Amino acid sequence: MGFIRILIELSLICMNPPRMSCLLAVWLAVVLSGIQAVDRSNFKTCIQSSFCKRMRDVVPGHSPYRALLETLELSNTRLTLQLINDNNKVRLLLELYRLQGNMTRLKINELKPLRPRFEVPDVLIADPPTEPLSLVSQDEGGVVLSLGADARHLVVSARPFRLDIVEGPHVLLSVNSRGLLAFEHQRPRKDTGIGQLTYSVCLYPCLWCDKEEDQADMWEETFKSHTDSKPNGPTAISMDFSLPGVEHVYGIPEHAENLRLKTTDGHDPYRLYNLDVFQYELYNPMALYGSVPVLLSHSTQRTMGIFWLNAAETWVDISSKAAENTDSVQAPSKVAQTDVRWISESGIIDVFIMLGPKPTDVFAQYASLTGTQSFPPLFALGYHQCRWNYKDQEDVRSVDQGFDDHDIPYDFIWLDIEHADGKRYFTWDPAHFSQPREMLQGLVDKRRKMVAIVDPHIKVDSGYRVHKEIRSKNLYVKNKDGGDYEGWCWPGTSGYPDFTNPEMRSWWASMFAYDQYEGSMENLYIWNDMNEPSVFNGPEVTMHKDALHGSWEHRDIHNLYGLYVQMATADGLIQRSGGVERPFVLARAFFAGSQRYGAVWTGDNAAEWSHLKISIPMCLSLGLVGISFCGADVGGFFKSPSSELLVRWYQTGAYQPFFRAHAHLDTPRREPWLFGPENTALIREAVRQRYALLPYWYLLFYKAHGTGQPVMRPLWVEYPEDVTTFTIDDEYLLGRDLLVHPVTDEGSKEVTVYLPGTGGVWYDAFTFQRHEGGQNLYVPVTMSSIPVFQRGGSIIPRKNRIRRSSSCMEKDPYTLYVALSPQGTAEGELYIDDGHTFNYEQKKQFVHRRFIFADSTLSSSNISPDSQFSTASWVERVLILGAHKPSSVTLKTSGQSPFDFDEATSVLTVHKPGVNAGADWTLLFQCRNPLSIVL
Repeated sequence: MGFIRILIELSLICMNPPRMSCLLAVWLAVVLSGIQAVDRSNFKTCIQSSFCKRMRDVVPGHSPYRALLETLELSNTRLTLQLINDNNKVRLLLELYRLQGNMTRLKINELKPLRPRFEVPDVLIADPPTEPLSLVSQDEGGVVLSLGADARHLVVSARPFRLDIVEGPHVLLSVNSRGLLAFEHQRPRKDTGIGQLTYSVCLYPCLWCDKEEDQADMWEETFKSHTDSKPNGPTAISMDFSLPGVEHVYGIPEHAENLRLKTTDGHDPYRLYNLDVFQYELYNPMALYGSVPVLLSHSTQRTMGIFWLNAAETWVDISSKAAENTDSVQAPSKVAQTDVRWISESGIIDVFIMLGPKPTDVFAQYASLTGTQSFPPLFALGYHQCRWNYKDQEDVRSVDQGFDDHDIPYDFIWLDIEHADGKRYFTWDPAHFSQPREMLQGLVDKRRKMVAIVDPHIKVDSGYRVHKEIRSKNLYVKNKDGGDYEGWCWPGTSGYPDFTNPEMRSWWASMFAYDQYEGSMENLYIWNDMNEPSVFNGPEVTMHKDALHGSWEHRDIHNLYGLYVQMATADGLIQRSGGVERPFVLARAFFAGSQRYGAVWTGDNAAEWSHLKISIPMCLSLGLVGISFCGADVGGFFKSPSSELLVRWYQTGAYQPFFRAHAHLDTPRREPWLFGPENTALIREAVRQRYALLPYWYLLFYKAHGTGQPVMRPLWVEYPEDVTTFTIDDEYLLGRDLLVHPVTDEGSKEVTVYLPGTGGVWYDAFTFQRHEGGQNLYVPVTMSSIPVFQRGGSIIPRKNRIRRSSSCMEKDPYTLYVALSPQGTAEGELYIDDGHTFNYEQKKQFVHRRFIFADSTLSSSNISPDSQFSTASWVERVLILGAHKPSSVTLKTSGQSPFDFDEATSVLTVHKPGVNAGADWTLLFQCRNPLSIVL
């Protein structure tokens, strides 16, 4: 980082009471000034993480675990069975559940643990409903259970323990087929002399061998200058899964990596451990800010998912090879196989196996467990302008006016950490933001909003109300000795609220009330950064694992912390409105279930072409595991983009779910109009395209909220049998109907776009040129080009009257883009509500229309007859792509409608049908010959 930031941090840290030692300031200067990219030595590799190394040292093919079939108990809802480690005689309890929706749940815990082991709360939206398990057969070798369908069974083998899910003669998935199950049981420490007892080496041998030996780092581990006391000793778990016939696996974000996960043979596993990683590297398995332990497999036959519900540090090994056989009753034949091994530091094994079989089924299955993407207010889908930091209220006013002066729409302006009084969150700097309500009212007058940052580290200051109240309520995380845990972050010495405590979350939520958060108004929304949690002087820049959250160590809950912060903040924004208004909260750290609470972004990226390119697979990976509201800092957070890179990033960001520009304190200002008139015009056009498509974006988020389907999705989701799509991650679909291939290479003169769907057609979204599906299309590009294609057979609504913000467009009319299929048909939907409240859910106040074009007729019908909502918007224009010229166009009940036809593009435009967007209506196209409207 540059010296500007360092000097600011030095001055703020040393000036703000209570005065800190300038040793901290010097430390910040040294650490933050010399780094130009991530310092990998600050973060562990597997070999430096003792439990990961131990688990990886387990030799495949020699599992000591055996199922004790005589202990089997089968009820209507579950099977229980004891497993024994024949090396050390420690018993485990296996639980199996058949869940509704074609899922199986597997849990393994110690039968008699010395103390309870952590089981993840608050992630599942409810106890998953079960379906009956029935016994098909049993012998001394194992048991066979029915999974409902005639040909689908769950086979439990006894020696060694193994579990297979089969369908007919085919194995879909195997558990412990490689013998890598390991479960470090809790044990007393041999050298402590607790209770004046000593412990014989024969009582507590290691899990995978017959020789007792406490390995180094089992009871205490040091990384750099930090020592982890490990008072509970080794508690790691591991499990392997084999996927016959599978070559392609996806998910387990967050990593700066391709969409398709790579084999980790000979390399580090993928790591899931929420960390504040400075200027991260690309194309490696290092942990980043968030963790979702969900992996999807896909082949032409089936899509499946594995959800490993564990919040501790986790590593995931992936190995792909040609299997010796299919484990089929048929003759052996070589096929692909992918093996996956999960390793976690603590907790229990709690796994959900989602059997698909279609991609949409897996999304629905996962959504039934952890919930769907929260439905954002419409304005949150607009453009967000951010910087670390806008200096003062006048700077905010000036930037706001700049958007009007340059005719660029936007909805949100953001304030970073400098807006608060000495980085005391929930306050305003008295010198630079002395009249926050006046500032916010200025935005209200233009129907715009603001986001302010509220981070989850609290300045330790006896005069700071927030700190005093948290301390007085005893709601801080504790250190291993029972005192309040303190670390360094932006304010200097900071306390960390224990968000795992419901009382803390409730208190935090209450702080967003208008009478508590002084200066706040209805148009102020929140950004939770640094919620990994980030601790500048902690191990790996995060919290010590032996810190305490009540009776649980931080090691048990680490990846949950960020979710709890965002949960409490979102609850606070809902409560401040009396439960009426939908919240908007952006968070950097996340876990499974975070989709229920708001948006995420890809963190501190850099102004480099490679970071622009990687934003696509990073957001695609998040969408696959339920988190649709994803984006990347437009322009790159670190460094300064060239004008070409900045324009291309705006063009890309306009077609990603969360659209925000952000920049580091040290970078030159980069508001959209500062790069010359030509580039301003290009950026303006990209942003305007975003606003024109807001009706489509809003529909996609409504459907994501209802079904769990991703907004931004890989091509293979919609074309699951097209193997060409399985590795594509430089283009993507928005819903089913828009295909986007951003230009992400410097100096590009062309891109090659793969158009899927043999037998189908695609239309250029701007020229309306028609192209056949199932081909690689060479597309020349200029600086104004954004390759976007609309699927033939779809109808997409747009609003082409672009105003200063989305709220200003509320009553504006729609234009329907009808892209005909080769069969002359098309369909689409339109969703309208008030754009910001829960009335769509609580009072069923919304409009949901279906448009169908068939037999030379376009009609609008009501999808939800029991809903009630009135809209002033109307249909202003209808464009039909891929048509012939009709003899007349008639609006049923109202007479003929004017139209024109462009012979060069084969586009028919119907002008001013004059129908309300919420009404039933029909347009009839009269042709000289039947269906001659279709090309």
